[in-house]
Amino acid sequence: MLAADCAVVVVVDVLSFTTCVDVATGRGAAVLPMPRSDVAAAEAAGAVVAGPRRSSGPSLSPSSLVELPHGTRLALPSPNGSTLCALAAAGPAAVLAGCLRNAAAAAAADELAAGGAIGLVPAGERWPDGTLRVAAEDLLGAAAIAAELDDLSPEAELAVIQFRGVADRLPEVLAAVSSGRELIADGFAADVALAAALNTSPTAPRLSDGLLTA
Repeated sequence: MLAADCAVVVVVDVLSFTTCVDVATGRGAAVLPMPRSDVAAAEAAGAVVAGPRRSSGPSLSPSSLVELPHGTRLALPSPNGSTLCALAAAGPAAVLAGCLRNAAAAAAADELAAGGAIGLVPAGERWPDGTLRVAAEDLLGAAAIAAELDDLSPEAELAVIQFRGVADRLPEVLAAVSSGRELIADGFAADVALAAALNTSPTAPRLSDGLLTA
């Protein structure tokens, strides 16, 4: 697994897990990443369980977290971003949650500055049958971080070229990609706008003792 070969792994799930993590930790919350909803495990950890996107209260909708009380411990189920965080945590690498909102902060994190290989992991999305599909927004999020780094792989260089080609119109682009269109059609345009706010966050959440914190 990638985490075994890297000093740092940055998980990128722009719509919406890592954007949710950024918004929540920016409010002073701690996020417990969960591959699936497990109320018993969340309660055992003293966490509030985020519901489905349309539920009242905290959910996998970033806009539901903009007024999250300081100090909240939030269990955030997600089949993509949470699952990747849990898998990466099993290895020796430091694990960060990256997105467009904190791209520059993630690239400047002490863990990255310390040296060693950096794995940028676009989470991807899923088709209705559960199989993975490419998520352009996650490629852009990873590339926004890579654009702040040196000594890139050829794959990262190509991603950065793509990012720089659309960096001045990210809200428009995120609204036009498949995931963005789906969210907007379901009434979550505010989530897409929050996710497109490039470099508005000063910190990148880190995974420590099972919790993501700023």
